[in-house]
Amino acid sequence: MMSRFPLRARVMAWFSLVSLIVSGALAFATWQLATGYMIDQRERSAVAQAAGNARLVEAALRNDSPALRELLTGLAAGTESAVLLVDDGDWISGGTLVDPRRLPSAFLDMVQRGEFARQRTVLDGVPVLAVGLPVRGQAATYVEVSPMRELDRTFRFLSWTLVLGTLASGLAGALLGRWAAQHALRPLRRFTDTAAKAAGGDLGARLPTTRDPDLESLATAFNDTTERLQHRVARDIRFAGDVSHELRSPLTTMLNAMSVLQRRSADLPAETRQAIELLATDLRRFRRMVDDLLEMSRGDQDTDRSTFELVDLAGLVRAVADQHACASADTLQLTAHPWVLADRRRLERAVTNLLDNATRHGQGLVRLAVLHGADHARIEVDDAGPGVAADDRQHVFERFARGSPAERDPADGGVGLGLALVAEHVRHHDGRAWVEDRPGGGARFVIELPEVTP
Repeated sequence: MMSRFPLRARVMAWFSLVSLIVSGALAFATWQLATGYMIDQRERSAVAQAAGNARLVEAALRNDSPALRELLTGLAAGTESAVLLVDDGDWISGGTLVDPRRLPSAFLDMVQRGEFARQRTVLDGVPVLAVGLPVRGQAATYVEVSPMRELDRTFRFLSWTLVLGTLASGLAGALLGRWAAQHALRPLRRFTDTAAKAAGGDLGARLPTTRDPDLESLATAFNDTTERLQHRVARDIRFAGDVSHELRSPLTTMLNAMSVLQRRSADLPAETRQAIELLATDLRRFRRMVDDLLEMSRGDQDTDRSTFELVDLAGLVRAVADQHACASADTLQLTAHPWVLADRRRLERAVTNLLDNATRHGQGLVRLAVLHGADHARIEVDDAGPGVAADDRQHVFERFARGSPAERDPADGGVGLGLALVAEHVRHHDGRAWVEDRPGGGARFVIELPEVTP
């Protein structure tokens, strides 16, 4: 159950719980020892006082003094106690009047038998201590009932002090647990931030070196892993770029040879002409894939932002639209003129790929717009196609994502790298690219870039 809560909350809870248990145990032990000691001392004092008073009563009884009641009253006056004398079964009271029948029955039985008795009880809401002593040489028992108000107030004060101290200890434990969790999780947060940077493409991110033996191995392993991954990615990027570059020359030769064959296709048999057309389609698709791979390879290796400049986004989109056959004056909506800091070539390529996607896969361009956002500029490309299913909206920007074979156009020469290039170029500009439903049907591809003031 505790595992459902964050680690910081669990550490705080455990620190607080341990503090409560320890302070509660100490408070209970303190209460037991303190109250036991004070009660014992109070009872000793009451018994000693009652014994002294009983000797005075013994003397009065032995001398058959007529002032016995006055003596009992005088003995009770100094202590605010109730004094009782049991003489041949008769009860003689002095001081505060107390009905003997309200005393505990076990105590009364012992008193009437002439035995020593001691009992703590409550009379009218006041805790009292009753002490009964036999009067030596007389068939009588002396009883003294003294209030314990001061001791009760002391117990109340002590109990509240211990309870508040226990609660304060639990709160201090929670605060200490919070501090300890923050201190202990600081390396984990640093590791998480560094891992997030590496996952976002910054393979140069490294954990700082530390002398902590518990963290040194983790930092070393992470740094070694990211360094090997960085080298491997760089090697793969160079390999893809080298292969794509080396393929361009023979591919160009094959395309030129195919052009010659197509110009003379009228002199060839029908079966040969059909084979030539199929081969020409695949060669064009192959050429597009090689060009896209080279573009990706350059983009993966190029992290330099020195080519960035202030760009009028509406002007750039209009220039791309003028060069693209699918765009027209009816589809353009360039009412806003935001400025962005961008690599013009990359951004033109991203817009061109979106227009190509609308033409090849979206059944035609419906709207091309540039809009203002909240500190962001937006490019929206609407098409007339069936739209993109919600489950596929993240995958369409992945490399070599071309949709299901049932939905794929057999005449399509794409290789599934166009939208991946859009995502790569937009990410290079610290922007976002996504697809959503277009009002009225179809898909709307959106590019969002940070807007700047020229």
